[in-house]
Amino acid sequence: MFKKMGPGVLVAAAFIGPGTVTACTLAGVSFGYALLWAMLLSVLATMVLQEMSARLGIITQKGLAEVIKQELAHKYVRMMVVGIILSAIVIGNAAYEAGNIGGGALGLEALFGISQAGYYPVIIGFLAFILLYIGNYKVLEKVFISLVILMSLSFVITALLTKPNMMMVLQGLFIPKVDNENILTVIALVGTTVVPYNLFLHASLVSEKWKSKKDLNLAKRDTYVSILLGGIVSMCIIVAAASVDLKEVHNVMDMAKALEPLYGTSARYFMGMGLFAAGVTSAITAPLAAAYVAANCFGWKNGLKDAKFRMVWMVILGLGVFFLSFDIKPIEVIKFAQIANGILLPVIAIFLLWVVNRSTLMGDNRNTALQNLMGISIVILAVFLGIKSILKVLEVL
Repeated sequence: MFKKMGPGVLVAAAFIGPGTVTACTLAGVSFGYALLWAMLLSVLATMVLQEMSARLGIITQKGLAEVIKQELAHKYVRMMVVGIILSAIVIGNAAYEAGNIGGGALGLEALFGISQAGYYPVIIGFLAFILLYIGNYKVLEKVFISLVILMSLSFVITALLTKPNMMMVLQGLFIPKVDNENILTVIALVGTTVVPYNLFLHASLVSEKWKSKKDLNLAKRDTYVSILLGGIVSMCIIVAAASVDLKEVHNVMDMAKALEPLYGTSARYFMGMGLFAAGVTSAITAPLAAAYVAANCFGWKNGLKDAKFRMVWMVILGLGVFFLSFDIKPIEVIKFAQIANGILLPVIAIFLLWVVNRSTLMGDNRNTALQNLMGISIVILAVFLGIKSILKVLEVL
């Protein structure tokens, strides 16, 4: 089964991380079922953009950053755009990495208490460093992914056990409600699902698995099915959290209450194991993604053992630990990471839309009018949400 899985599963697994669990729990606790529409919209947007990225990777057999660099003829424009992409990915992944490490730290808090909480980010960071440097983390990764699957199934079952009001669930799914109270949570849900660095990862990974245009349908099915399943899990987290009698979430114990209908008092340990697993696996993939983008931009060919490649992931990992070393609450960092990604999304989406419309590059497989309409709509929505986020943050300041 695992040999037949494509990169779509990795994309889905990437957004079922500690950021998703936190953002969806906050959404459910604070707004009930009202923001399910934001998750549904995010899943559809992810399907559209990731399909474009996969199609680009199969047709060109290159990564997204490499294609953008190749297609820009003017030297100074190319340098500027490569600089923007690098900045976006480095900033976004550094914020994401802090959220990933914070999520793993929350998991350790649930398992071992908060007496040594200050050391937890360093422990997670050190573990991720060792696994990245050695590169032999496949066995551990399978264990971690198994724990994340257990957590996902737990939320699906819990959502069913809470016997949600289906009329209210349908209203939440199909009747959008946006106001000043929930706008940052909406952006966090978009940011945790439509992850900019996944667009770069997907294009690179499909070119390793599939080599022919005949495989486009396989890649499309892999993308749609995987992301849909990931989206269903995210929605179940919102539904499960909506049943919790809380006003807001302060710590991992509050988050664990969403699983109490299934596990009772043991819920904290299941939440702890799941968050730890999701945190460590994501703490490995985010720095690697940034390093791959840098390698594409600068044309490094020596792979994982390259000193420059290693330096990039070390910087991202180091920034993640650094951001959490000033007694900042992990939940706050995770929320910031999702918002930062929501703001960076339109930048990356615009570049992706541009290259998949190049007939010299894509031939008959360039975007259709419908795909362009959906893509442009996603960009406009992402820009709107990004501007609203900035204005909201300025109000707070």
